Amino acid sequence: MDVFEEHRPRLTAVAYRMLGSLADADDAVQETWLRYSRTSEVENVAAWLTTVVSRVCLNMLRTRERRRESLGVTVPDPVISGPDEDVAQADAVGLALMVVLDTLSPAERVAFVLHDMFAVPFEEIAALVERSTASVRQLASRARRRVRAAAPVPDASVARQREVVDAFFAATREGSLEALVAVLDPSVVLRSDGGVGSRHTVVLSGASTVARQAAMFGGLAGFARPALVNGAAGVVVIGAQGVLSIMGFGVVEGRIVSIDVIADPARLAGFDLSAVGS
Repeated sequence: MDVFEEHRPRLTAVAYRMLGSLADADDAVQETWLRYSRTSEVENVAAWLTTVVSRVCLNMLRTRERRRESLGVTVPDPVISGPDEDVAQADAVGLALMVVLDTLSPAERVAFVLHDMFAVPFEEIAALVERSTASVRQLASRARRRVRAAAPVPDASVARQREVVDAFFAATREGSLEALVAVLDPSVVLRSDGGVGSRHTVVLSGASTVARQAAMFGGLAGFARPALVNGAAGVVVIGAQGVLSIMGFGVVEGRIVSIDVIADPARLAGFDLSAVGS
């Protein structure tokens, strides 16, 4: 058990990036533990566990793809921590990147996550997905191009990110469309998951469009509490009746390129927000 616990953080990181769901990631790690507990001898524990958890995740992704229905916007589960906490690298995966990963095929996602994020050799991934090494290289390359196009690398300084996010909320409180547009990238994308059938489930793009939408909710800006959302500057909006939304921001070169919002009451009730107070 102690040996498995040493590897749990890495396995959880792999599973979360594969699945985008904290509950599903926990299930995948638990299934890996059950398989490990029934194995008498493992020569390379780290490699064996990574392979097993990846295979479990791949099966879950394939099942999810077969059952996938058009349910509108779905923002992956965020990892929330206090604004001053040191975030483990396992959690430092922006929501915008997680959204892009959700658009990949199961094989593409496995190839990209394992190779580009965890340096697993293509030969090992090929055996896992039952494809040739050359095919897996192509899968990872295709996924990499989509990720780079849709989820550019955010500014490294969280403090700088916070300045930009603070400027966004200051402009929102003032209702200044000009100030909002100034802090938004011209191609900014706002994704809001308000739950199936909710009017708060939308995808908006363009600085002017997103600025107008933000100005409509200026009254809520005063309830925004700073937090780290997947290791980046974000907020949790907490009103008198409880948590209203979780917002993750992608800041690139001093401008906001993405805003990912969870406003689904059912989902919000399941998050541990003790780090920011609830």
